[in-house]
Amino acid sequence: METSRINDFRTPPGAPAAGCDVVTVPARQGLEAVDILRRGPGDAVGPVLHDDGGDTLGFLVPPGTAAGWDVPGSTCTETDGRGQTLAPEPPVAGSDWLLPPGEADLATDPAVLREALGEAARMIKAADSCR
Repeated sequence: METSRINDFRTPPGAPAAGCDVVTVPARQGLEAVDILRRGPGDAVGPVLHDDGGDTLGFLVPPGTAAGWDVPGSTCTETDGRGQTLAPEPPVAGSDWLLPPGEADLATDPAVLREALGEAARMIKAADSCR
């Protein structure tokens, strides 16, 4: 599977978000995926939200991703931006930034995220089978 980097989804500080989709995964798998993506080249991971309960992570991905998202164990929700900006305040009540905008302005490439989530799932399965 060939992947490509998507380099045109930066939101300048204070500019309205063009909308984004959010891929939500269980926290354990999401944290593994963040580690995998951060070890990769360049800006492989964009802003990431976590809920206050610590049960899920939400990866901001380019608009339109939800239409073709089919990764088991995750959901992708389409948003329209609602005129919001990617500001220091999280856009969803009851959440906070794991990787806030500014530290990670580029939306995560869905193909790269798909690979990282798959690798994370395999790592978790291997670790759990060693117990």
